[in-house]
Amino acid sequence: MKKLILIAFGFFVTIGFSQSVDELFNKANDLYKDGNYEKAISLYEKIDSTDQFSDDLYFNLGNSYYKLNRVAPSIYNFERALKLNPLNEDAQINLEYANKLALDAVEVLPKSIFQKFSDAVIYKLTYTTWAISAISFSFLGALFFLLYHFSYASSRKLLYFNSSILSTIILVVCLVFAFKAYDNSENRIEAIIFERVVDIKNAPTLKSDTVFELHEGTKVEVLDAIDNWKKIKLADGKIGWVIADYIKEISEK
Repeated sequence: MKKLILIAFGFFVTIGFSQSVDELFNKANDLYKDGNYEKAISLYEKIDSTDQFSDDLYFNLGNSYYKLNRVAPSIYNFERALKLNPLNEDAQINLEYANKLALDAVEVLPKSIFQKFSDAVIYKLTYTTWAISAISFSFLGALFFLLYHFSYASSRKLLYFNSSILSTIILVVCLVFAFKAYDNSENRIEAIIFERVVDIKNAPTLKSDTVFELHEGTKVEVLDAIDNWKKIKLADGKIGWVIADYIKEISEK
């Protein structure tokens, strides 16, 4: 009986918490519409401190920071929105606007055909979506195989057999894409420069030579970490070391 009471209590607490988050989100949206961007950010950040985050939350956060001309947090939150939902076109468009505020014009190195395909197709969906697609086609393939097995008409058997083979092929492709997307999401660490201007060193020490400078809002890839230093790489191939406190890694949470 006590266990049932505890379960019921937890259920109602969860519902109440969800409602309070929705109320905060709606209130923050109203503040944004009224031009109270600082207060809206405060409420959005409060929601972000919970587990009730979404690409819409990060999109709205990015918009709020953009209105205040705060380049780094604006770009950072648009990137977070796209990490959660790569198909969020509004976040992609607004990210392009925000990137125009960044001072560093980094020329992207030419990409191979496979890299272009990965960006245009594989990374357009999350690994979870690819995994769900793989599971769906596994059930579909099994269904077609059963229909093939129990069908008597030769024309239908041929149709079901070919459909089963096609579903299996698509299943394998979805699995490969899921692993590729997972590897990119989990093992590729990207970050945003949050300081107005930072010196990028050729070694993880303050006394080492400065190889170039970066400004707030610039996106980098994190390759390694030593003590309070991060080894970073730019889209143009430049590599150097930066103090870890000067960047913020892009994460879903």
